Amino acid sequence: MMKFPIVCRLLTIIVAASTFAGYASTASAKPPDAQQEVELATCIRKASKGRAWLERTLWGLRDQEGGWIGAAVANSNGTHDLGPLQVNSWWVPKIAKLVGRPEDHVRSWLQNDACFNAEAARWIFLSGLAVTGDYWKAVGVYHSPTGWRQARYANSVAVHLRRRFGRSIW
Repeated sequence: MMKFPIVCRLLTIIVAASTFAGYASTASAKPPDAQQEVELATCIRKASKGRAWLERTLWGLRDQEGGWIGAAVANSNGTHDLGPLQVNSWWVPKIAKLVGRPEDHVRSWLQNDACFNAEAARWIFLSGLAVTGDYWKAVGVYHSPTGWRQARYANSVAVHLRRRFGRSIW
């Protein structure tokens, strides 16, 4: 089970690092390139903290979401999906409060910092897992609070996991 204070400390460290990296808030419609994929792979590996199942889960979420560094994809409800793992902007106030930083900074980091984005996605997924106690339900919760959308999303992520890792992914 995830320890909430540990996650807060990890996100705070990432926020501090991102502050010094000087990321600008710019939307891009450019799909990921090879260099971005290498950067994202490093960030997903770091975010998984050596847990192969979690690293694979983050890749499954990323493959389903199809985002990229700099992405800000508008949704019909007025929110935006940000960065490689398409973290919904609905999470920005919650994450900003968690790390004690302004919302505009958090939004920019989610959009432009692959490691901050992967850590946030990890936190969202593990928070869902802590609440539901069910892996596939947590995968669905990452996407939506609506049951039928959760089931459809979890099934789609399972397809992406099999495609990337083969039939015996665990």
